[in-house]
Amino acid sequence: ANKPFSCLISNTTPALSLMDGGAQSFPLYWYEKVGADAHRQADMTGVQPEADAHGYVRHDAVSDWALEQFRSHYQDASIVKQDIFHYVYGVLHSPEYRRRFAADLKKMLPRIPFAANFAAFRIAGERLARLHLEYESAAPYPLEEVADLLPGADAYRVQKMRFGRQEKEKDRSVIHYNDHITLRGIPEAAYEYVVNGKSAIEWVMDRYQVRVDTGTRNNPGSHIRNDPNEWSRDPRYVIDLLKRVVTVSLETAAIVDALPPLEEKA
Repeated sequence: ANKPFSCLISNTTPALSLMDGGAQSFPLYWYEKVGADAHRQADMTGVQPEADAHGYVRHDAVSDWALEQFRSHYQDASIVKQDIFHYVYGVLHSPEYRRRFAADLKKMLPRIPFAANFAAFRIAGERLARLHLEYESAAPYPLEEVADLLPGADAYRVQKMRFGRQEKEKDRSVIHYNDHITLRGIPEAAYEYVVNGKSAIEWVMDRYQVRVDTGTRNNPGSHIRNDPNEWSRDPRYVIDLLKRVVTVSLETAAIVDALPPLEEKA
C-alpha cells in the first residue's frame, strides 16, 4: 500500500478497492450454505447452528481458539467474542500500534498483541464502532453557517465544496459549501481522523459533488450524471452530513488520543 494503514468498520459488504492496495476484511460473522459441511462449525458448547430463511448458517468469525487465548491470558472468563472484535478495532486505531508496526502493516496482515489494558481498548473499540457505523445520526457540529439568501430547498444544493483561502493559503476552518453558503469554525483537530490517506471531512467534500462520466480518450464514457443532491429527500442532508462528520472526527480523535500504551507481553 502507498498510503499509511487505516481501518474502517462497515455494516455492509465493502468493495475490495475500498482501501489503497486492496481492503482486507475481518467480519464479526461469516455465513455458510446448509449442506456444505455446516456441522463442522458447531460452537464450543457443541450446539449445532440453525439455518436462516435463506438456507444459510451464521458462524462466529472470531474462533473458539482465539476466545480461549484471550480468556486465558487475561484470566477473565467473562470475555466474549464480540469483546475481542471491538478490542481489535480499538488496537488498530492505536497511534502507537500504527507507528511501531508501520512497515509491517504495509505488507502483511495485522498481528494483534495482548495489550496490558484489555478493557480500555475494548471500550474504545466499541465506542469507535458505534460512532463510525452510526455517523449519519451523529449530532451536527455547530458550525457557523453564513448564507447570502433565504433558506430553501435549492439553497442547499451542492456542486463542489471547496476550502476557504487566506491570501494564498488554504484555510481549512472554512468550507464554501456552494455559491451561497459558507461554513466557518471547523476545528483543525477534526482533520486528524484520516481514512485511506484522507481526512473524513475531505472524503465528504470529494465524494459529495456533481460528476458526469465523460470517459477518456479511448473510452467515450456513459455520460451518466452522479448527483448527490438526489440521494436524499432532505434538502439539508449533505450539509448536515458534513457537520455530522466533523462531530464524528472530533470524537474519534478524542477517543484515540485517550488510548493507553499497549505495554503488551509476549
